[in-house]
Amino acid sequence: MKRVSALALFLLSSVTVIAQKQLSQFVNPFIGTGGHGHTFPGAIVPFGMMQVSPDTRLDGWDGCSGYHYSDSVVYGFSHTHLSGTGCSDYGDILLMPVVQNISLDHYQYASVFSHKKEKATPGYYQVYLATPKVNVELTSTARCGMHRYTFPKNAAQSVVLDLKHRDEVLDSKLEVLDSFTLRGYRFSKAWARNQKVFFEIKFSKAIQQMDGLNTSSFVPFSISGKRIITQIHFRNDGKPLLVKVAVSAVDENGAHQNMQAEMLDWNFEKYRKAAKETWNKELAKIEVGGGTADQKTVFYTALYHCMTAPNIYSDVDGRYRGRDDKIHTTGGKFDYYTVFSLWDTYRAEHPLLTIIDPKRTNDIINTFIKEYEQGGILPVWELSSNETWCMIGYHAIPVIWDAYSKGIRGYDAAKAFEAMKHSAMTNYFGLGSYKKYGYVRSEDDYESVSKTLEYAYDDWCIAQMAKALGKTDDYNYFAKRAQNWKNVYDPTTGFMRARKNGTLTEPFSPYMVDNNFTEANSWQYSFSVQQDIDGLAAMLGGKEKFEDKLDALFHAKTETEGHQLDDIAGLVGQYAHGNEPSHHIAYLYNYVGKPEKEQAVVKYVIDSFYKNTPDGLIGNEDCGQMSAWYVMSAIGFYPVVHNRAEYEIGMPLFDSVKIGNTLITKKRFAAELAMGSGKHRVLRYHYFKDTVAYQFLDAHLEKDLINEIVPNPFIINAGRVFRDAQDITIQCADKNADIYYSFNNLEFARYNRPLPISQNANLKFYAQKGNVKSYVQEANFNRLPDDRSITLISPYVKQYNAGGPDALIDGLRGTLNWRKGNWQGFQQDFEAVVAFDKIKDVHQISIGFLEDQGAWIFYPKVISYWASDDSSHWNLIKTVVAGKAEHDEKVKMENFTLDKGFRAKYVKITAQNFGKLPEWHESAGKQSYLFIDELEIK
Repeated sequence: MKRVSALALFLLSSVTVIAQKQLSQFVNPFIGTGGHGHTFPGAIVPFGMMQVSPDTRLDGWDGCSGYHYSDSVVYGFSHTHLSGTGCSDYGDILLMPVVQNISLDHYQYASVFSHKKEKATPGYYQVYLATPKVNVELTSTARCGMHRYTFPKNAAQSVVLDLKHRDEVLDSKLEVLDSFTLRGYRFSKAWARNQKVFFEIKFSKAIQQMDGLNTSSFVPFSISGKRIITQIHFRNDGKPLLVKVAVSAVDENGAHQNMQAEMLDWNFEKYRKAAKETWNKELAKIEVGGGTADQKTVFYTALYHCMTAPNIYSDVDGRYRGRDDKIHTTGGKFDYYTVFSLWDTYRAEHPLLTIIDPKRTNDIINTFIKEYEQGGILPVWELSSNETWCMIGYHAIPVIWDAYSKGIRGYDAAKAFEAMKHSAMTNYFGLGSYKKYGYVRSEDDYESVSKTLEYAYDDWCIAQMAKALGKTDDYNYFAKRAQNWKNVYDPTTGFMRARKNGTLTEPFSPYMVDNNFTEANSWQYSFSVQQDIDGLAAMLGGKEKFEDKLDALFHAKTETEGHQLDDIAGLVGQYAHGNEPSHHIAYLYNYVGKPEKEQAVVKYVIDSFYKNTPDGLIGNEDCGQMSAWYVMSAIGFYPVVHNRAEYEIGMPLFDSVKIGNTLITKKRFAAELAMGSGKHRVLRYHYFKDTVAYQFLDAHLEKDLINEIVPNPFIINAGRVFRDAQDITIQCADKNADIYYSFNNLEFARYNRPLPISQNANLKFYAQKGNVKSYVQEANFNRLPDDRSITLISPYVKQYNAGGPDALIDGLRGTLNWRKGNWQGFQQDFEAVVAFDKIKDVHQISIGFLEDQGAWIFYPKVISYWASDDSSHWNLIKTVVAGKAEHDEKVKMENFTLDKGFRAKYVKITAQNFGKLPEWHESAGKQSYLFIDELEIK
């Protein structure tokens, strides 16, 4: 994109202070702790390694942060927590004050509590535990947390230390160094498969006794194992008990040094005050004027949440645990970070940090480079030096390019580009298919449409970085790949659509949430072409048609089809603000010169989906992204595209916004937009030492015609398997392109009419316009046997159709990667009848089932085999018991085979659905699925 025709430039080197410096008073840490926000209310300093917070929930999706506002029981206070994620982890090193000897089994030390006696402010948390009548207070530094327990006057004082809390413990150790000091570690497995945390704990009082360790002498003492829990007793001298906890990912000495550097004394109020001052300093990076008290609270809480992740991961001496599980050091050159939810945060969280925290942005990119060097690839969703491989794309790349394009370059740019290019050239998660065919084929990997679109945007960022570094060949290659979005665009419907076997998938509905998309449907992903919005508008027929498409999105029915995902929330039509793929869409109205429509949608979202209440977030906070959208929108501009500090213009929520030394006013925005009525305007900023210049510009598109591609042709209305014969119709989104085809590796011929086939065939085809060719596509077709047919008595779930009614006898076997779509799914008992052309001798029947309990897919309880000569009178051949209710995390598949001879014209198979998910399942009570493929009869 090239921006020209500057219409306004204002530079303010000094402004009037418009907001109080004590901005932490406007933060409500309970926002997002209810509903599906998944935030925690405990004590943390900005981007701190330490997150000391109450744990009120042990498992379940709404317990991902360890706390949910609807709960009334607290199990204790642990020291690591995730903010707003959709997967559970952390909750390390649980402490809980108690006043009597208790059993150490089954959380008998838990206490009820009331929100009436609970308080949270930035860097401080307090709650009164009603069961032991103990008041608990928490505060923190970057790597340390302090507890203050005020016990009843004459009560016994003790604390439970639980190292087996929540996650599966791989190993743990507790060492008693002296009467005041404990050290140890906990290695655990949850979302991160091998998380390592080391700790040092110091008490303000001498330990009198430790229960549960099977030792009469506890000083010195050391124990290792997977189920370490102890009750630690102290003398009640009438004073509160203080506890200091330091953590490290490196080793116990690292935790010790962290405590020595950050929390040497016992002055709780000192650390509480320091945490508050730190927050005030960080929050003051953006000061707002005007607005209601609730608007300020929502705004500064959002900014607060933007600063709870990522988290510092290096110790005070610069050492850190790398992605190779080895210990490295930064040499004091930067801080190393963890918790990168990049599919979410690349959109607005990281662009926000480039504005308010360029130094930390440099540190984050230096972390990325080290992850590439030590882990072999840039982070996708990294957690405690574990790559979880959660979500899609290689979105560290737009974070790097965004920073580089803005002049934030405190890292090795050549190494960063090497890492970017490497991520794009692997074969992970459909990239092999993407590179070969120009898109991810549905049969090659799941979420194929979303992956294609996100890869293409990331490729555009690589191209821009290559261009900036003078790497012409790389620029041309990745600029071409950046247009691969055109290869999943369906001109027959105007939506992004999966292709399988070179064919548009059927059935298709833009409302359908299925395995072709990532937590979304085609409505929500059909605008994910941030790098080429003008190209998308052209595909749709021009700007008026594009505006119509946006209008249709925001006015569509709010119901979705297929998967019912809690992530798809905050619906305005089919715009889903509760999940990230929609976050930029309202700002696309600017591209058609209709900022008033953009402002109306954004204002509605701000007013409707962000509240000063525990359930005040419409979806997962997602490590700052949900809040970063609000912050950026509230200050009046948003990063649709990562490029040269240019933003789509909105309208400030507040009368004035001060960022650094620069003042933005709603009045000035309104005037500038009025001057450019009907045009696409953007906002650009420039750094001048400590001052920022803002510039309003017209936007004009710079076409890279040399890299224009011919979209891949596609097949319509032709099945992978067929009976007798079928015609193959091929089309291309570019009507001016010629199509060429080849059957069974013969010479290519020009396509001009539907191609009839009546036998098995391999088809290759491509489109060409001038000298530019599309990627060569490939499809295989198989004729079904003439002697049998199948009738499904039980209907399959629409999104798990595996290609249609004949899928169970099509000869195509499903694999363990069931999301590719070759399994038929049923959410009730299964019944199907295979009819032969005549009575036959049957020697063997085999039917395949898949089990992935985490995805609600279970083996059937029983399978029955039946035979008949007339389809009316059935003889039961055999019934076998199949699945059991045992918990098993493995994804597995099994063929259940009947080896018994009989004669029949009809064979019937029935399978009893497992039923409701068992009590141990996190979604207990929901209906399970049967996944079936293939049904073979010999």
